[in-house]
Amino acid sequence: MTELQANAGGSPSAGIPESVSIALVGSGGAGVMTAGNVLLEAAALAGYYALMTRSSGPQIRGGEAAAMVRISARPVECMDESFQVLAGVDWENVHRFAAEIPLATDGLIVGDVDHGDAPGVFAESGACSVSLPLAKLARDIPGGRANMVLLGFVAALLGLPERALRRAVESLLGKRPAAVEASLLAMAAGRVAAAADTRRALLAPPAAAPGARWLMTGNEAAGLGALRAGVRFVAAYPITPATELLEWLSPALRSVGGVLVQAEDELASINMVIGSSFGGVPALTATSGPGLALMMESLGLAVAAEMPLVVVDVMRVGPSTGIPTKSEQGDLNIALHGLHGDAPHLVLAPNSVSDCLATTHWAVGLAESLQAPAIVLSDQFLGQARATIDRPGEPEPTATRSLANTAGEDYRRYVVTPSGVSPMALPGTPGGAYTADGLEHGERGTPSSQAADHAQQLGKRRRKLELHDYGGRWADVEGDGALVVMTFGSTTGPVREALRRLGDAASGIRLISLRLLAPLPGARLAEALTGARKMLVIEQNESGQLFHYLRGSLALPERTTSFCKPGGQQFNPGEIGKQLLAWSQS
Repeated sequence: MTELQANAGGSPSAGIPESVSIALVGSGGAGVMTAGNVLLEAAALAGYYALMTRSSGPQIRGGEAAAMVRISARPVECMDESFQVLAGVDWENVHRFAAEIPLATDGLIVGDVDHGDAPGVFAESGACSVSLPLAKLARDIPGGRANMVLLGFVAALLGLPERALRRAVESLLGKRPAAVEASLLAMAAGRVAAAADTRRALLAPPAAAPGARWLMTGNEAAGLGALRAGVRFVAAYPITPATELLEWLSPALRSVGGVLVQAEDELASINMVIGSSFGGVPALTATSGPGLALMMESLGLAVAAEMPLVVVDVMRVGPSTGIPTKSEQGDLNIALHGLHGDAPHLVLAPNSVSDCLATTHWAVGLAESLQAPAIVLSDQFLGQARATIDRPGEPEPTATRSLANTAGEDYRRYVVTPSGVSPMALPGTPGGAYTADGLEHGERGTPSSQAADHAQQLGKRRRKLELHDYGGRWADVEGDGALVVMTFGSTTGPVREALRRLGDAASGIRLISLRLLAPLPGARLAEALTGARKMLVIEQNESGQLFHYLRGSLALPERTTSFCKPGGQQFNPGEIGKQLLAWSQS
């Protein structure tokens, strides 16, 4: 018997791995994503936490595909540095995933005997191999699919209960009874095949009585956060990897009386959102880097006219078309500095799948109450990863915009107030007509080319963001050591796990995961850095954008350095742990 050893995540003495990582691979159309989603949901139903990411080739249709699933007895926010099981429906072009799916030396490769051996790059890992007649077993079942036979085999290796698998299949395929029956029979054939194999990758048992949990993607979480915060109009143009957010929102908006419009392009969508906001309806659009670049001029209009709105930027690898199906944190600079002129606005970043809900909800409230555009920097990893999360608590009441319910002849839309926020009259408010455009203006909104008006309004727009009390949500601050690790977004997950694995060796390290990137809360950040001897800034882009932004914005510990890498392949806890250990001892 060969017991598959997974990284125990800090509990190696338990003898049973705390998490196991499985990669299901095959050509496009082979059903690996379906199998991955069934495995993910079955694990959740069995009481485990689980996370699934996906990868595919650059082809529009077909090509290679991989569903990567990590199952754990504790919450997981990132993939591990190695996989214990590589299961292939077929091996067509799967070698292209070699860098993304590093196999553990004591891992297992499972494939179809009719498709030959796995690519050499995987076999060279030292993993054991087993061949199964997947296609033959599937052909013996009316409507049977090889992916479901493979899934049954893998689930048996993991020790997942048959009842959980049945419920997962019924949940995902319930509207197609024939497909459900065929899938269950195919998985049963896979389990029979596994019974004759002595290899196992058994997991530590899950919590005896898990609390309520959700299974969702970051894109779905962001959509729900927006909906809960009152967004009732969305206009957007589909773009990878933000499209699923729009697909989720379309029926959800209809159910609460809202509307989603698929615009002809990103320029139209951002201008529709501005129009909705002008009319008093909280609005949002979702895009990725190329779309955000097209929206910049209109975002400047929203700043000048003080129109609240939210743009969710699900970042991908750039520049230009880049790698649409991979993740990177490369849009930070354009989100912070892409608008021309002095154009104060909000930039926020969720740091987990669950946090996509809370941060998008918060962004809507901030945009509405501060009458300013907000950019939410998600990314492909967070947006498209599907994860088991603890059910979020009820959100805090959403902040609303200040309305001029009764205006008059002296109505001044952009009156200078102590907070910088001026009451806004909605169309139809008696006496509340005003000019709202991109020209500079005085307090009444009348276009003005006077330097005094320009300086007054610039200061007003800046002051309202700087004076606002953002509370404790500006960042997650964990620990109080003299060594500080600073990060944001999806990089937070592997950093957290790396620190947990280091145990006592990380006791002197403090983690700060920034959620509010603009305006940068300088005073709170300076307080959080009190006593810091040195700092390491970790981020997923090539040039160290956060590192340079921080250096240009406030005084940092003298020994502040950068650890960054471009996207295309996510950080993992192992590589970050090695970097932290070397850095902390230097």
